[in-house]
Amino acid sequence: MVGRCYKCRCFYALVILLGLYALLPNMSPAFDSNYRLRVEFEFRGQPFLISGEETAPHTYVFNKGASQKISIATLNWAPYIGETICKQGWVQQLTIALLASRGYEIMVRFLPWARAVRMAESGLADILYPEYFIEPTAPSDMYKGTNRLEHLALSQKLPGGPIVFMKRKGEADPYKGNLLNLKNEKIGVVRGYQNTPEFDALMDRGFFNISESVDDLMNTQKLISNRTNLIIGDPAVIRFSIVNAMVSQSEQVRILEGIEVVLPEIQYNHLYYAVSKKKPSWETTLKLLNAAIEEFETSGLMFDIISRVNTNCGFDVRPRIFGSE
Repeated sequence: MVGRCYKCRCFYALVILLGLYALLPNMSPAFDSNYRLRVEFEFRGQPFLISGEETAPHTYVFNKGASQKISIATLNWAPYIGETICKQGWVQQLTIALLASRGYEIMVRFLPWARAVRMAESGLADILYPEYFIEPTAPSDMYKGTNRLEHLALSQKLPGGPIVFMKRKGEADPYKGNLLNLKNEKIGVVRGYQNTPEFDALMDRGFFNISESVDDLMNTQKLISNRTNLIIGDPAVIRFSIVNAMVSQSEQVRILEGIEVVLPEIQYNHLYYAVSKKKPSWETTLKLLNAAIEEFETSGLMFDIISRVNTNCGFDVRPRIFGSE
């Protein structure tokens, strides 16, 4: 699908830039719930204004009153998506637009990732997002002895971001572009996250000395305090978690200046929607979702939504590298 037109190529180049370089938010709109929960787009020549409201803690309903209803589960993974960030991030804006264009009332729940996965695999949510590609052999943590794709079906791909290692600044690079160089290396991961198929397979075999954290910020704190030698993740997410951490500015600077990206990047990861196969209508849901993704991409609407969110929210896409403020 990439390369159909010049605009699409520019779109993917922009998204890669957003992943490689950290995004600094203008947080002023984030606390205006009307602004944060409003999704505006033009579809098939008609303007759409989709409103959302918080109906319970960490639960939001968009396009209330639509004839069809769908429940979706996600996580706080800024700057891509977040409950309190501006516009709730471009992934959220795109997701609501895709589903609203197909006539759905959408109930969104923000959950810890492992719980969101359980919701979808057990059929308590129709869609889990944003998900990385799921390998056919990836095991389910909820249903032992089964694979995740027995419970979930992946949509067509969306733009995503790079996966990299990060290390303490100035220290030697044990990776050197080859995962096999990292046997028994102390590596920090976020619990429940997939990273890349090769890394995850080696991790499942016990090849690395793994330390799990609940989020990217804790993972980074372990790295800076010498409890791990490497961490793995999306650099935009890692930086956002540091810049918006509830710590002093001097501590933020200390962390940012003390870590750096290890090159080459491990892999570029596209994002996907994972549709729960436990729902009787899952095949219809998947078909409608894929049709919406196809139409939004070919029309350029996907590019427009992502660009508009990043521009209106004041995200800074200047080339900033860890440790070079």
